[in-house]
Amino acid sequence: MEDKKERDKGILNTSLAGLTLKNPIIPASGTFGFGYEMVRFYDLNCLGGIALKGTTKEARFGNELPRIAECTSGMLNAIGLQNPGVEEVVSSEISKLKECYSGPIIANISGFSVAEYVAVTERFNESEVDILEVNISCPNVKDGGMVFGTTVASATEVTKAVRAVAKKPLLIKLTPNVTDIVSIAKACQDAGADGLTLINTLLGMRIEPKTGKPIVSIGAAGFSGPAIKPVAIRIVYQVARQVTIPIVGVGGIASSDDVIEMLSAGAVAVQIGTANLINPYICKEIIEELPAKLKEYEISNILSCIGRSID
Repeated sequence: MEDKKERDKGILNTSLAGLTLKNPIIPASGTFGFGYEMVRFYDLNCLGGIALKGTTKEARFGNELPRIAECTSGMLNAIGLQNPGVEEVVSSEISKLKECYSGPIIANISGFSVAEYVAVTERFNESEVDILEVNISCPNVKDGGMVFGTTVASATEVTKAVRAVAKKPLLIKLTPNVTDIVSIAKACQDAGADGLTLINTLLGMRIEPKTGKPIVSIGAAGFSGPAIKPVAIRIVYQVARQVTIPIVGVGGIASSDDVIEMLSAGAVAVQIGTANLINPYICKEIIEELPAKLKEYEISNILSCIGRSID
């Protein structure tokens, strides 16, 4: 049967930055490779979109091992933006994905200076990606390692610089490790962002009891997984009440109920991250479950979920 009668005649359709997605499910950057590696598990065309692995101007090996640690209801990672560099991604990785997937592609752009963000954006302008997602959770090496997304001023600077050259819709991915994410989100909107991705990982740490040493090589690392879902829901809810641009919700999503919860908080689509590393079929399974779940809750379609928790 053709995609269960085209996923029940479009009841899963949503819109993001001017693009129509067949459903709100997008594998998150860094948890799905460059997409084509996952085709051995299922037909990727069932997905609403695919977010590519974070990409920098030059190739990066990333952090030293160990750089992953398991936690209760989640995991820590300090991969360190391992990637082959934007030239290789544009010239090779995207074409491999296009051979097995025809839906929307989201480039994930990272950088250690404003100039690097701009350079990577300009290269992706000439590629077959549909949306640019700028990760401003990277440390600004010119400011002593301060993360770009931790102040209104630095978030505005990056967003304006990228907006000035971007030829595609622009999402800004924000860190939750701040005291006032709403002000930063509003600043990104004012600086020209077409949407927001909320949230990146929380900052966490684990220590080996026997040695007393940090388990991850760099000490503190990004905490993700089911344990952070309430934080992500809260942030999406708070920001959605203050901005008019669309939000992609990320953080701890592992079921169709989680998707509906995130959309109800104000997201128009979701990204699924850590759950992909536990169950590579999770995105497909959630897409297949959603129509029945909507029917169970007497919700007519995905659009009816979006923002229904907001006053």
